[in-house]
Amino acid sequence: MNTSIEDIQAVIENAAQKARSETSTEPEPEFTSHVKWPINCTVGPGLEGAIACESKVGFVNGAKGWLIYSGYDIFDLCAYSTYEEVSYLLLHGHMPNAAELKDYNARLVSYRSVNKTLRRLMSLGIEEMNAMASLRMGSNLMRQDFTHLDEITGRARPDDAIGADEDSIPMETPPKGEAHAIYEFKKRKKRAERSDSAEGLEACYHLIAGVASITAAIARTFQGKMPVEPDPELGHAANFLYMLTGKRPTPIEERVMDIALILHADHGMNASTFAAMVTASTLSDIYLSIGSGIAALSGPLHGGANEAVMIQLQKIGAPENANQWVEKRLSRKKKISGFGHRVYKAYDPRARILGPMAEMLVKGDADAERIFATAREVERSAGARFGAEKKIFPNVDFYSGIVYQTLGIRPEMFTPIFAVSRVAGWVARVHEYLQNNRIYRPRAMYSGSFNLKYVPIDKR
Repeated sequence: MNTSIEDIQAVIENAAQKARSETSTEPEPEFTSHVKWPINCTVGPGLEGAIACESKVGFVNGAKGWLIYSGYDIFDLCAYSTYEEVSYLLLHGHMPNAAELKDYNARLVSYRSVNKTLRRLMSLGIEEMNAMASLRMGSNLMRQDFTHLDEITGRARPDDAIGADEDSIPMETPPKGEAHAIYEFKKRKKRAERSDSAEGLEACYHLIAGVASITAAIARTFQGKMPVEPDPELGHAANFLYMLTGKRPTPIEERVMDIALILHADHGMNASTFAAMVTASTLSDIYLSIGSGIAALSGPLHGGANEAVMIQLQKIGAPENANQWVEKRLSRKKKISGFGHRVYKAYDPRARILGPMAEMLVKGDADAERIFATAREVERSAGARFGAEKKIFPNVDFYSGIVYQTLGIRPEMFTPIFAVSRVAGWVARVHEYLQNNRIYRPRAMYSGSFNLKYVPIDKR
């Protein structure tokens, strides 16, 4: 594979230029300013369209097909930045300078070793569990190792809470849009080594580093192999691949993995992010909040689509079969995995980058080249039927599985790798929200009966 880092950068720059030229005439979106509560918006089932909070972490422009992290375009970040810089940006709201990045990297390196957590996790028979269940348990075990909150005396007491109980507010009362509803607990004296606070930046750093190490160890266990110790000389993406596969990646493999992690780091108020924030809003803690995010990501409507794409491509078998397969699929009104997105009405910017990355990686591997060629033909065939008119295009999952598989990653680990990246967005949004926390409390529209009379069981 005669590819250089400069080649990768050039491909991303070309993808950016194409994206901007194709969507430059699309109108600017609404809801991109400070919120003056209460706010009027159109809400659909499942809170679709509801405005739940204000955030500076990230923004998805579905009409233009742009993805923004704290003001920076995803194309620029993938072309020039690293996952370390991007995760710092999401958490802190600005790019680190040299000293800040050095300190942050040192913290991530120090938190990569989670041996105590892994010993506990391996004792639970995770080889008989699925990877996401194992990862969810691992995040909770990290909480035990980093805090005292799982101890008998560690749980926050209700009488320590400062602030009102929102359930005391009648739900029939229209929201008034109070500017502040801050909830906190009386401070306790910190003990040595571990922290009584699971909301601070150190806990965020711990999760960003630790989730990667746990995911790699789970993958090794599933293959009947021992976990690999982290290498402090490697960057985040390279170390993750090393702990996952047992071999040090090439510079190209490292860069592609870095880009994949950047692309998945945040994506607005999606289901897993919302789940994490709802849990955090009760003043649970950030570890259990991330566990909620992992649980939501486990659902097939959120995570796992790239694994389904790979199964789909294997079934099609070869590019010459793609057109007939697409016709048959659409005639039966069945979906094509990896196509369409709830938000994007333009080509998913993440797919614009991952497609060329996959094409670079498969060169020289006949089987991988066949799978990629099949994917391209599916895209061409499906796109000819509903792409431009219905604005249904490949999404991030369509090519990410090819990228991961070519890097030596097994399909059952695709969704956990999503979590390895997205943990940065989860902790950033939770940390931001807790600065001015308000417990989530939407309403349900009651459509049941009234005034029913109780009938004894022997007369029913």
